Amino acid sequence: MAKSKAAKAGAAATAASSNPYVRRALEDEELRDNIRVAFEAARDAYGRLSNGKKPVKALADDKKLQKDLKKSAEALKEAGAALREGPKKKKKRFGLGKLLFVAIIGGAIAVATNEGIRNKVLDLVFGAEEEFDYTSTTAPPPQPAATTPTT
Repeated sequence: MAKSKAAKAGAAATAASSNPYVRRALEDEELRDNIRVAFEAARDAYGRLSNGKKPVKALADDKKLQKDLKKSAEALKEAGAALREGPKKKKKRFGLGKLLFVAIIGGAIAVATNEGIRNKVLDLVFGAEEEFDYTSTTAPPPQPAATTPTT
């Protein structure tokens, strides 16, 4: 018997998670906010309506009650419109981070494969190479004179 209750609960959870309306209610913060506002306004209106006055008189004269009813109706209207639209589709964006990543990878490939670009990058980073010809300004050291052995 416990297994059948667990199986029913699992089936209900699976059915609820696959329902687009339930998914929309879970994912859409604006929809949840509209439902909350509608509930609170309806609760306030009910409280004002059941304060002892006749309902017809309360509806006709009580401005706060009318304001609460209008607020509740507008929030329910927005929530109903959001539910009819179904789950929001997530937009695939090509953000700045991805663009920067692609630019860095493309630049690295260009530097690795093209010698002209590689030389320009090296010149920018380390400065241009200077042609350097070394010429000595000093005279070579004098050679010791050949000494003859004395006997």
